[in-house]
Amino acid sequence: MSPMSTFPIQKSEFRILLFNGSVKPCKCAKITNSWTMSMDSRFSSTVNGNSDMKNNKKKKEELSVSMEVSISSIPKVEEGTLRSDGLRFDRLQPSDYELVRERRFEFGQFVARDAVLDEEYWTAAWLRAESHWENRTYERYVDIYKRKFAEQEFNAVKRRCKVQNGDSCACIIAVRKEQKNVKRSIIKSVVGTLDLNIRYLLQGETFPGERVKTPFSCSTNRTPPSRYGYIANLCVTKSARRQGIASNMMYFAVESAKSNGVRQVYVHVDRNNMPAQLLYQKMGFEMVETANSRLLLEKTYLLRLLM
Repeated sequence: MSPMSTFPIQKSEFRILLFNGSVKPCKCAKITNSWTMSMDSRFSSTVNGNSDMKNNKKKKEELSVSMEVSISSIPKVEEGTLRSDGLRFDRLQPSDYELVRERRFEFGQFVARDAVLDEEYWTAAWLRAESHWENRTYERYVDIYKRKFAEQEFNAVKRRCKVQNGDSCACIIAVRKEQKNVKRSIIKSVVGTLDLNIRYLLQGETFPGERVKTPFSCSTNRTPPSRYGYIANLCVTKSARRQGIASNMMYFAVESAKSNGVRQVYVHVDRNNMPAQLLYQKMGFEMVETANSRLLLEKTYLLRLLM
């Protein structure tokens, strides 16, 4: 091969190995790259074998190789491909007849109730991802981060909603009220969400998360006075805000806690989130001063509602 040679490049194509074992061709975006290679003429040989072996002088020759790989655009990941199989985002919102046995609270054009279908859990997780990244849209790859966050939260909330050791968790959602001759998909119907956890205080605790000196084998104080509710992950989609959705979901959560024999409900709130603080105060929540003096580094307040 002569020192200056052109390398024939064949059209490239990626192939994806799917989980079922089949192979799927995948075209990728056009990428152009070029580089310069330096070759020592001592190591080049001619086709007829008549190289001059007496010339020991090092000669460096630049061999420019321009490579162009033609590939079509990287396939866009669809929403349904991130989670577990079987989720259908075109699935219609269940009718009131189908959910006749479910707890529900109607207000205005919306209904607050427990999530029932996996698609509802996923949509709740996606709303939380959007809320978490709401003020960071300028960051690169924010959509990828939101999808990853939603995937993790979907799996986490499904685990939390399984009763464990007497503790329970309910994913509460707010959906648009059913209307005649109007069919909505689940992903367009769910407009708000929160988690209601029913737990027990540990031995020696007077509020959740209190740092107390306890024995190594600390047990849970499973008496009625130590039972409490904890509300977390409250968020409402941007297009449905200022319609009382957050306050009515909170009301439904508090009433659900009461029906479970709970007499105190806690919630954490960011110290800079004044709208949320005003909402909780209007509902009767008060600051737990002994807890807040220890939460300075965490930039949150702990609020409690006694019932």
